[in-house]
Amino acid sequence: MFTKLKIFLEMIKFEHSVFALPFAFMGAILGSVVLNGHLPSWAQIGWITLAMVGARTAAMALNRVIDKAIDKRNPRTENRAIPAGLISIQQVIIYIIISFAMLFWATSNLSSLSMKLLPIAVFFLVFYSYTKRFTWTCHFVLGLTLGLAPLGGWVAVTGQFTWSSIIFYLTVVCWSAGFDLIYACQDAEFDRNEGLHSLPSRFGIKAALNTARVLHVLTAVGLVTLFFITHLSWFYLIGLIIAYFILYKEHRLVSPQDLSKLNTAFFTMNGVLSLVMFAFTLLDVLVSQHS
Repeated sequence: MFTKLKIFLEMIKFEHSVFALPFAFMGAILGSVVLNGHLPSWAQIGWITLAMVGARTAAMALNRVIDKAIDKRNPRTENRAIPAGLISIQQVIIYIIISFAMLFWATSNLSSLSMKLLPIAVFFLVFYSYTKRFTWTCHFVLGLTLGLAPLGGWVAVTGQFTWSSIIFYLTVVCWSAGFDLIYACQDAEFDRNEGLHSLPSRFGIKAALNTARVLHVLTAVGLVTLFFITHLSWFYLIGLIIAYFILYKEHRLVSPQDLSKLNTAFFTMNGVLSLVMFAFTLLDVLVSQHS
């Protein structure tokens, strides 16, 4: 059982939960401080963590099941657990059911608006994996899906939307779509040959990387906008400067002629960025509340 669980967690890249989870916490912190005047409770943080882990696990496992035939034909993914026969579809489906149950249970312990919006979140979690079969805008659908992390965290503790939460949502949408465009460049030729849709396969790697740069400029604009419309101060700005440098460095690592450092640009840089933004936001709020 533990062997299969280890294979499953490796298959869904469980450690990459670090991409969205810090932004969910950041949304909860900002929403609670801006609208309630205090930090979210430990119970709320716990339920948000469980909801995020359940949502991402279900989405990634579904993606592996839905794409099993494609993964088997792709030299880059042919050794994934399902194509390699390391884990069965039935076993993965059991994990998917458990993950969705975790998501439902956690959401039911948060705001009533979270429960009302849960079907929309589930739709995007399932729908994304099918989009590359019919549209090159699949990267933006992923962005719309991952952007639900900070929005979900905000709504979970406040039970309402504000312009600040929408701007935060759109910021993470741009960030997510941008790094997915970079990641998709490695499969541009395969997607083209297989009749799959992506921006790199449709318009070329150069166009994809340029689009990613534009999206990350919009990300930078969105993050600094949060500074002006919330109670954030100088510590947040320090984190913002570091995040800007990370985005700059990320795009310096890849080019149409050289994608050899793509994994560093995609995995390492974006994981660090989300952690940095969360850490400095939390520090900013803690200092301001004790000053």
